[in-house]
Amino acid sequence: MRDRLILLPGWGLGVSPLEPLAAALRGLDEHLHVEIEPLPELESSDLQEWLDELDSTLPQDAWLGGWSLGGMLASELAARRGDRCCGLLTLASNPSFVAWAGWTNAMHEETFNAFLNGCRLDSGATLKRFSLLCSQGSADPRSLARLLLAGAPKTSDSVLLSGLELLGGLSTREALLGFQGPQLHLFAGHDGLVPAEAAGELLALLPDIEIGLIEQASHAFLLEDPHGVAGAINAFLHESGDD
Repeated sequence: MRDRLILLPGWGLGVSPLEPLAAALRGLDEHLHVEIEPLPELESSDLQEWLDELDSTLPQDAWLGGWSLGGMLASELAARRGDRCCGLLTLASNPSFVAWAGWTNAMHEETFNAFLNGCRLDSGATLKRFSLLCSQGSADPRSLARLLLAGAPKTSDSVLLSGLELLGGLSTREALLGFQGPQLHLFAGHDGLVPAEAAGELLALLPDIEIGLIEQASHAFLLEDPHGVAGAINAFLHESGDD
């Protein structure tokens, strides 16, 4: 169904950050069915379990997309589905959230491990810190962080921790290389979690895909400018649909 787009949220903050974008997309194309699906609530960091859950829940033959961790999971699911996925779009989603020898433009391992330890001790405080990093680089970081936290669902400590462990161990490079459908990846110039340089690194890996950099924006750029992001996505969907 080329008129159906499924969006997956990022870690810990739920579906609320994606709602203005979904509304903007519907406003641009009344025939586009946009659905935001929450991430699985699993007490496991095993990628295949997460993908099994998503694959059994989400409609087939749709566009898949997501923000941050949601974009990484959408990438993996698109690769698994192959021709049963119309195309892929990601928002502030790094192929590897944590830096390693094969992907250097990402969060340092020591910083991420501090997040993990913080989540084990106090998941609420860690989520608050995460929201501040999501909004870092925006015009009004504190207001944006409060908005992100206000919409966050009540999630158990164990589910938050397993999601964070999944995020830290996930690398989607092979999935992105393996998926043959159209791809759009949008990054933010002032992202406090995903370095803007990751956009160039991804383009070097996959020169035939669409990549955009929103210069004056934070990790939560989908909330800063939902209409602008929707315009870029809508153009991509229509251009790819005409192929």
